[in-house]
This record gives sequence, structure tokens and C-alpha cells, in this order.
Amino acid sequence: MATSNNNRHTMIAWVEDKPGVLNRVSGLFGRRNFNIESLTVGHTEKPGVSRMTFVVNGDERDVQQVSMQLYKLINVLEVQDVTGEPRVEYELALIRVRANSSTRGEIMQLVDIYRADVVDVDISTVIIRILAKEERVDGLLRLLDQFGIEEMVRTGRVAMIRGSRVAQQPPKGVVEGNGRPG
Repeated sequence: MATSNNNRHTMIAWVEDKPGVLNRVSGLFGRRNFNIESLTVGHTEKPGVSRMTFVVNGDERDVQQVSMQLYKLINVLEVQDVTGEPRVEYELALIRVRANSSTRGEIMQLVDIYRADVVDVDISTVIIRILAKEERVDGLLRLLDQFGIEEMVRTGRVAMIRGSRVAQQPPKGVVEGNGRPG
């Protein structure tokens, strides 16, 4: 698949919350030679249903193929490409940065500018938490790199369409055992 930022798609899949579902979904991407840039999975407001948000690179045809292949998986309830939709999206990052008495003040200024938080302080490091759009997280990381990033973890993108839309909800009445609307 292409790697241009113009070809980045944010997709959401609602799946049954059962063992092996994440493995089957990620395996499908691997078999089709699609790279998942980020993937987040979590429970939804509906018991037994999880929501996967993933970012993939590809053109419209590639994304359509991904959707069609996902629907073939038994535990996938709904798939939606939200790339062109007005949406709210964020990413969480925890970043452990080297800090000493002479650099801690400058790091704190950057944390304030980026509306991040220091969540842990040690004699030689600080851990920073940022919840922001991907570009903002990237910007903070570029600036913190000069101090020495010792460890970092990012959640990947989570997204939700703005407003109230029926399309945001997983299908009602899932038939037990087959993952399809009843």
C-alpha cells in the first residue's frame, strides 16, 4: 500500500468481544499485506461489543477491500471508514525524558505550552502525559528529543464522528454465535 499521508484512512470496526477476534483481524491485514499504522481496541457502551480504531495507508480501492474482507470475519459487526467525516480524534502518549536540575525548567515550559502534564518526577527523569491530536504529539516529541527520550508509549488514534448519527452505533440485535445482525 502507499505510504502518503493523503492516503491515511481512519477506520472503525465494531466487533464481538471474544477471544481471538483481535488476532483474526490483525491476521487478515497481514495476509493482505496491509500495514496497520495504529490500532486501539476497547469496550463500548454495549456489553459484549468492542470498538477497534485503526489507521491504514491506501487508496479508496484498498480501503474498500479491507472493509469487505473484515465483513467476512464472523465476529465483525460493523466497519466504517471515517476519514472523510467530521470527527474528534486524539492520541495519548506517555514519555519518559531525561531531566536534571538545569533542564527540568525548560521541559516544564514545553509541557505547559503543549498542554501536557508531568505525571511522575524522579531525580533523573520526568514522565509526561499528553492527550492531543497526532501532529501535536509529534511536535512535542521533536522538542523533547533534545533532552533524551528514554521510553515512550503511544495509544494510537481513537476517533468518533461528531454529532449524533445512527451510523455510529453497532447493529442492533446481534444473533448469538454468528456475529451478524438478527
